[in-house]
Amino acid sequence: MKFWPLIRLLPKETHFRFVSFAPYAAVVSALAVIASITSFALLGLNFGTDFRGGTQIAIQTPGPAALGQLRAALGQMGAKDPQVSSFGAANAAVLRFEPAPGVNPANAVAAVEAQIQKEFPGTKVTDEEVFGAKVSGELFRGGLLALGSAIGLMLLYIWFRFQLQFGLGAVIALAHDIILTMGALSILHIEFSMPSIAALLTVIGYSMNEKVISFDRLRENLKKHRSMALADIINLSENERLSRTLITGSTALLALSGMLFLGGPTIFPVVFAMVFGIVVGTYSSIYVALPVILLWGVNRSEEEAQPIRPMGARLNP
Repeated sequence: MKFWPLIRLLPKETHFRFVSFAPYAAVVSALAVIASITSFALLGLNFGTDFRGGTQIAIQTPGPAALGQLRAALGQMGAKDPQVSSFGAANAAVLRFEPAPGVNPANAVAAVEAQIQKEFPGTKVTDEEVFGAKVSGELFRGGLLALGSAIGLMLLYIWFRFQLQFGLGAVIALAHDIILTMGALSILHIEFSMPSIAALLTVIGYSMNEKVISFDRLRENLKKHRSMALADIINLSENERLSRTLITGSTALLALSGMLFLGGPTIFPVVFAMVFGIVVGTYSSIYVALPVILLWGVNRSEEEAQPIRPMGARLNP
């Protein structure tokens, strides 16, 4: 076929003026950040059982655990935010839920255990635990600390590898990505739990990878075109890596789209956060991180590294 593989349809060379749209993108980003922060203040996050407190029951079934049926049974009993996951062996599962309002946690545990053993004869309860809001608050603070530590370490890494303005651009862009992703979860009232923290850390990793590649290409072109204006070098660099960005981003989104639409309600919040974060992270690499560098400027006085010569050795001309 003439156009197979389809990658041949992508233009080999583009000449988009990315910098020209930076002022408009700045307005869009500012409005989106304001909307996200407003949503936090007015609506908050839809915390899952991990952060609200609830009950956890570990069970063993005679055969492979029917996770979907167990989750449906919990829902029919009025349990809020029922979560069922496999644990170790195929016949082991963990049930997490929040008792209905006004129901004593101990009574809720007893009722759930009785119903599970009735609908799934031979099921054994191996462990049960009730955790309150204090433990959940510690988990939330720990998750925020993990996010903050990741962003701080990224700043040090980019500062060490490039220049300070590169690091600040990357950190501002990462904060932009996290705020917008959490804002989307708040506005759409999508559940936020410990796996969501893992999804945000994944988004940070993907977004930082995009920014490092962008910075690498920019640094190479700064050495090649020392007399060219910085805005023109940014346009050149982004056009050179555009096809790579499209291929990488579309591959990641295709891999996640199946889980997003067919994975069910349990993993939907996590996958949604990753998909939204990848899109926003790709955008912020161009229209948040690079404009910071453009406004700050770069140091072009750095000389290229000289090859290391062994003692007494000469390089061939």
